[in-house]
Amino acid sequence: MASNVEWSTPPGTMAPIGPYSHIAKAGPFITIGGTAGVDPAPGQLLDAFETMLASVDASLDDVMHIHVFLADMDDFGAMNAVYAEKMGGRRPARTAIAVTGLPKAGAVVTMNLTAVAGGAISWINKRRTGKNDRAHS
Repeated sequence: MASNVEWSTPPGTMAPIGPYSHIAKAGPFITIGGTAGVDPAPGQLLDAFETMLASVDASLDDVMHIHVFLADMDDFGAMNAVYAEKMGGRRPARTAIAVTGLPKAGAVVTMNLTAVAGGAISWINKRRTGKNDRAHS
């Protein structure tokens, strides 16, 4: 049976450091996996997220939640300032935690996100009424 999930890593984005894609998308639901940065200010990562989201017809306006993993919580202020500037008036839910290590050598921050692109309600309604190409229980 074919999967309802599409996986991708758009051209022009950093290569994943493991056997995974940056993006998983099912209908309007989008997840971008952990993306690492060597600067605690997340501007570079948020720019990459914009590119990734655009590749699946979404934008930062569609983001529901962002996780931020910092190698040093002393970087929280710098991260927060750039994050606020880049996100503008958008205020998705966010979690920021300090971790003892990150998988990418030299990384000081890793972020991931969850988004819901336009059309989510019609997609959910199709699933509820069974008007899709895959049986569900």
